[in-house]
Amino acid sequence: MPFWFWNDDLDEDEIVRQIRDFDDHGVYGFLIHPRVGLPRRLGWMSEELLQFYDVAVEEARRRDMYVILYDEGMYPSGSSAGQVVAANPEYACRCLAKIDLADGESPELAPDENLVSIVMRRDGGRLAVVDRQAVGASIRGIHYIDEGNAKDDGDERCAAADNLNPASVAQFIECGYDRFAERYGEYFGNTIAAIFTDEPGLLARVNRDELAPGTTGILSEVNRLLGYDLTEHLPALWYDDEPDALHYRDEYMRGIKLRMNETYYAQLHAWCERHGLDLTGHPAYPDEIGPLRFFHVPGQDTVWRGVIPDDPKALEGRESTQAKCTSSAMIHLGRRRNGNECCGAYGHNLTWEEMVWLAHWCFVRGVSWLFPHAFYYSLRGPRIDERPPDVGHNAAWWDRYPRYADACRRLSWLNTDCRHVCDVGILGKPHRLGWQAAKVCFENQVDFNYIEERHLWEDAVVDGEGIHLAGMHYRVLIVEDEPNPQAGAAIATLEAANRLVRYDESEPDSALVRRVAPLVRPAIHLAQPCAGLRVRHVIKEGLQWFLLFDEVEVPAEVTIELALDDGQSDPMVVDPWSCEVSGFPRDGGLSFAGHEVKLIAVEVNE
Repeated sequence: MPFWFWNDDLDEDEIVRQIRDFDDHGVYGFLIHPRVGLPRRLGWMSEELLQFYDVAVEEARRRDMYVILYDEGMYPSGSSAGQVVAANPEYACRCLAKIDLADGESPELAPDENLVSIVMRRDGGRLAVVDRQAVGASIRGIHYIDEGNAKDDGDERCAAADNLNPASVAQFIECGYDRFAERYGEYFGNTIAAIFTDEPGLLARVNRDELAPGTTGILSEVNRLLGYDLTEHLPALWYDDEPDALHYRDEYMRGIKLRMNETYYAQLHAWCERHGLDLTGHPAYPDEIGPLRFFHVPGQDTVWRGVIPDDPKALEGRESTQAKCTSSAMIHLGRRRNGNECCGAYGHNLTWEEMVWLAHWCFVRGVSWLFPHAFYYSLRGPRIDERPPDVGHNAAWWDRYPRYADACRRLSWLNTDCRHVCDVGILGKPHRLGWQAAKVCFENQVDFNYIEERHLWEDAVVDGEGIHLAGMHYRVLIVEDEPNPQAGAAIATLEAANRLVRYDESEPDSALVRRVAPLVRPAIHLAQPCAGLRVRHVIKEGLQWFLLFDEVEVPAEVTIELALDDGQSDPMVVDPWSCEVSGFPRDGGLSFAGHEVKLIAVEVNE
């Protein structure tokens, strides 16, 4: 279901024509995204703009297609294109800032500033920490300032709201969500499948060098959520030479993100629950797993070429964690689907091959729903260069798009309503996931899920056999960072049972694999190393499925050993693009062209 950029003067007949074109090419749904380039008379949530929504939603209903609503006038979400601040200026985005003080000096506060605390620096200096409005904080708007001179980001700016203030978020809901419900409530849960919230921010677009995210009263909330008083460590927000500066900076951000769960995500989730509508979208950072508990369809986004073929970024860095982040959350939260906003701002140099590769990169990590970014209503003038490319009906590959859409649909089906077979968990924090141990697992065909650490004390059963969570049984837990003290009892139990493996980056990768191997029961084994091959194992509709992806451009010749029982039927090899089925070679030998995907299917032996 692609983002559909509404980025020019709209016409009812053209909207219907484009929807028909989508339908004819195997695209059976779309996400309406008002975008820069709309004429000024089509303001965000204006009656005239919503009349075009009426046309699109009704045409989708007529064709048995689906619609996702976008909750903001451009992005990031939370401000309703400036309407939240217009309704109440006190809802403007706020922050924490520091004022250096001389000995004996008292801070002079501006009318909008509130003193948080006066704290001592390690060098004996004094700081006044204040909360104040983040002057200039804004989000992108849906109108060009001057279309004739539009360049990158040549759009208007709208005042950013305070997403750490529950009253501000309530106003955001009133401005957009309630209006949508009044007008389209009868379509919720049928034609309208979900509403999409997009990387809600803390400081929006503002110079952040001297600012930290915050709001009035935030320190007491952070202290409550962290379970200790962070006040004396506030200088670490600005100074790297403070004791354990990186640790306490990270702790502050952990507290901030936990508070945003309460003020922002929980409110949106509760509204969607009341209205029978799924919440989807994604947080601001690709490895934030904590907020995903509030999404009915947990999501992330592959944008700005953060993940590309045959590049270390496919396995390294926080962007590399995002697909496993959402698929793990889907499983542990008991959700049916998870999503990925893919190809955003990959540039005009994006190729068909890269687009296909990125879909496979997502699917082998468990993604079950793609939101391509984007199909453009118009390419007129500067629109063609606004976060390009168009990956759909204006692209050179549109005539062969149905084949791509069908292959994606099959792989989405495979990852939906299935049982993931996986023995390995990697511990993650709510606001940050590690990638180093994950890389070793990927390159050695050791599948895993991220386990957000709160599960260890909230809803998992931990015993001498491992971790039992949401129908999964993890026989080993890999730990990169020091766990939260609340997980202490669970960690001790696993360690006593020799089911805890601590990742040590100073050791060779083989050391991690050697410690994990005796604890797991892989149903598939490679007779020779193949660092580029990824494997996912699921059970669905009486079949075991192995999704194999040669993630690198180098062709691979592998010998695969399957753990089959006596009398079990012969495996099949399935091409998800053509649906051609062939027998699994008796010697287990399979050849992969670079970037090729294959499926192996075998009946479950009851």
